[in-house]
Amino acid sequence: MTTSALHVARTGLDAQDVKMRVIANNLANVNTVGFKRDRANFETLGYQQIIAAGSQADSENKLAIGLNLGSGVQLTGTERIDTQGTLNTTGNTLDLAIEGTGFFQLQRPDGTIAYTRAGNFKTSADGVIVSADGLPLIPQIQLPEGVGAITIGNDGTVSATVPGQSEPTQLGQIETARFVNPAGLQAAGGNLLIETAASGTPQTGAAGLEGRGTIRQGVLEQSNVNTVEELVDMIETQRAYEVASKMIKATDEMLQYVNQQI
Repeated sequence: MTTSALHVARTGLDAQDVKMRVIANNLANVNTVGFKRDRANFETLGYQQIIAAGSQADSENKLAIGLNLGSGVQLTGTERIDTQGTLNTTGNTLDLAIEGTGFFQLQRPDGTIAYTRAGNFKTSADGVIVSADGLPLIPQIQLPEGVGAITIGNDGTVSATVPGQSEPTQLGQIETARFVNPAGLQAAGGNLLIETAASGTPQTGAAGLEGRGTIRQGVLEQSNVNTVEELVDMIETQRAYEVASKMIKATDEMLQYVNQQI
């Protein structure tokens, strides 16, 4: 019995250690543009059935309850919470935010497509609109040399004043992507997410259509991490870790007592 208690308490320590790591990552990214907080999910490990509920207590009566001993807890996964972050007005022409559901599409060096909510875009030496890490938007949009005021509509249409023309010229349209299960996207670092079998295939098109959110120019979506909430979770996790540690200590003392008395 005492050995099982040690094992159960150990699984509790492991679980709280993982949860604390998730909380630490959330707090570390409190100022990361477009970051979505994670949540650690847990489930019980298998139970040992000592006495089955409903078994015969005697010749005429059955037990109303059974005897089942749990073996601890385990991590089932980390879930990304895709609630909207605060939209902060920056006034920068290429700062974009998606209000609602959807992701910007970026082309990685290997040709694959990655997805992001971070809209702090720049221009490359060739005038191509790129992410902070230099990954071009998909579809690719190139700004002509000497381009004037740039306007990006709520549907992603990019227009600008081109030298030699009095009227704004349409340069392209930024398309966004949405997924049936965005929580199934795999985080790849660098504010990037990758399609998986769990996320489903992307549904791409103009912003504001078919459930995709609209694009806001001159605005950045901030992290959806609530510092106060994370600090409360951190305290609860620390207390749970301490309790599991005390359980191990108490079980060890029980084993010592048995060894000394027998």
